[in-house]
Amino acid sequence: MNIAENIEHVYTQIRDACTRANRDMQTVCLIAVSKTHPPEAVMQAAEAGVQHFGENRVEEAESKLPAVSALTDVSLYWHMVGHLQSRKAKDALSLFGTIHSVDSYKLAEKLSRLAVEHNRSIALLLETNISGEASKYGFQAAGWEQDDVLRESLFDAWRQIAELPGIQVRGLMTMAPIVTDMEDTRPVFASLRRLRDAVQETQGIGLPELSMGMTDDYPVAIEEGATMVRIGRAIFGERNMR
Repeated sequence: MNIAENIEHVYTQIRDACTRANRDMQTVCLIAVSKTHPPEAVMQAAEAGVQHFGENRVEEAESKLPAVSALTDVSLYWHMVGHLQSRKAKDALSLFGTIHSVDSYKLAEKLSRLAVEHNRSIALLLETNISGEASKYGFQAAGWEQDDVLRESLFDAWRQIAELPGIQVRGLMTMAPIVTDMEDTRPVFASLRRLRDAVQETQGIGLPELSMGMTDDYPVAIEEGATMVRIGRAIFGERNMR
């Protein structure tokens, strides 16, 4: 497997999707998700030009990030893209520049308090369960366009989070269902984009980022407005099971 060639292919797919959507390719950030892959694989991706990397587990990141730093003087930007347990919030704050998986007011409040205590600021994305799948984390938002009570509850929670000190709410994140045809994910991504637009228009909260799209569906996500795509397998190959 040649990681550099894989990245070139992914960039080609991103460029083609941007062309179809009449978007500038520079508006899409590629996040190489390196979970279970060694620091040497991260270095190969960095040497191919990738600057943004994602990890799913704080425990793995605690050893991997220092190991990567020891291999290069290049400053890489790290994203927490997996589920974050409240007890790991302090560790995540010290490791990552952006946390994509804030799924409750309680977690946001804890990150806010820790950020203030440590005199720093952290960028957050609000994980949103658009599909309604019980297996997925996130603020429940399935049917938000038809359910006035759900919509107002969601907006209230997000407005409160946006007012917390020490954090910057930058956007929304979602995961689409696993499907055989990526076109079937389009309604989920389109719904998240409309939700983001509605929040910005009615609540006055700026949410420039949409983190959506993974190896099996990122071209469709980009066509529907993704500004961040989280790509693991298409870059690093199958996950190393532990």
